[in-house]
Amino acid sequence: MPAFRFEAVDAGGKPRRGLVDAESARQVRDQLRAQGLFPTVIDAAGSAAVGGSDGSGYAIDRLRLPAARIALSTRQLATLVRSGMPLDQALSAVGEQADDADTARVYAAARAQVAAGETLAGALARWPRTFSDLYRGLVAVAAETGQLPVVLERLADYLEARQVQKQQFTLALVYPALVTVIAFSVIVVLLVYVVPQIVSVYEQSRQTLPWLTRALIALSGFLRGTAWLWLAGLVAGAVAFAIANRSQAFRARWHRALLRMPVAGRLVVAVDTARFASTLAILTGSGAPLLRSLDAARDVVWALPIRAAAGAAAALVREGVSLARALKEQRVFPPVLIHLTANGEASGQLAPMLERAAEELEREAGRRISWFAALLQPALIVLMGAIVLVLVLAVMLPIVSMNQLVR
Repeated sequence: MPAFRFEAVDAGGKPRRGLVDAESARQVRDQLRAQGLFPTVIDAAGSAAVGGSDGSGYAIDRLRLPAARIALSTRQLATLVRSGMPLDQALSAVGEQADDADTARVYAAARAQVAAGETLAGALARWPRTFSDLYRGLVAVAAETGQLPVVLERLADYLEARQVQKQQFTLALVYPALVTVIAFSVIVVLLVYVVPQIVSVYEQSRQTLPWLTRALIALSGFLRGTAWLWLAGLVAGAVAFAIANRSQAFRARWHRALLRMPVAGRLVVAVDTARFASTLAILTGSGAPLLRSLDAARDVVWALPIRAAAGAAAALVREGVSLARALKEQRVFPPVLIHLTANGEASGQLAPMLERAAEELEREAGRRISWFAALLQPALIVLMGAIVLVLVLAVMLPIVSMNQLVR
């Protein structure tokens, strides 16, 4: 009897893997469902369930679609499925509407798998770098409970909200980054190339130079003599940080330091808690148990101190503490999340209240990003203007002194 390798999730969304002896993949699926498992991948033992190629030599496991494309295609799929279109036809339509070959290839292959009897989650599991465990787990549970259109729409909302936050943060930092790079480049050029040429003129005059000019000459000579050392130091520092950042203890330390900052810390808290609340709302609204939902929502949090707080809150909920009280005792989560969670638990509308909390936190994150950009841009301009002013004064003071001597 042939053996089949399977990947599945239980009723709580917890992943399961193993080997089963059966006559066919359909028989394996029936056995798993009888055990209360929802299969996502079923393959003959020894074949590539996730790796390999799509038949044209194209590496499946290395394909990663951009988040914007995933959000758009998820929204399209949710609309088509809600309209009553069969799933395989909806997948085909999404692939035909795609503007790029990779997206079309993914949904065409998924459509073929679904038409052959595979589940949607099992078909999407061939692209683990594109569709996360959370995405596939929600799809698997939703397909079994008949809530696939609702879950797909919530997933699309979640992905789109994350894209908006990312775009806001990127746009807020583009202008300050450009100002910093250009100003720094101008200052380096002045110190390394322009100042030495002016200094040669001053040295021929044999006059006593102002202290500011002498300091600038010393700084210029220091930078010219140690430029390669500074460059090597920057590269070594970046490499050392990348290596150290692999350690969870190191990441936890600098994450804690970041959260203590008055502006950046509050921004990180708002973004991470919004992501946590949104994920928790999707999971609880899809029928997943609260404890499993808390574990999955904790994994999407970026800052390790907030992730640890989410884990501690989940441990308290396991002991019978209410979710709102468990979150409050961590002293990390914003009051709006705690109050709306308490209202949701009291009214039996936890998922809608969590969605509302996520919306409030996302708006707060947007306001903080705008305020951060509005504060950073003029601060950088003033700083760079002050540096350029000092350079100009250092160059012009000797000229003014020589003019006074001539008079």
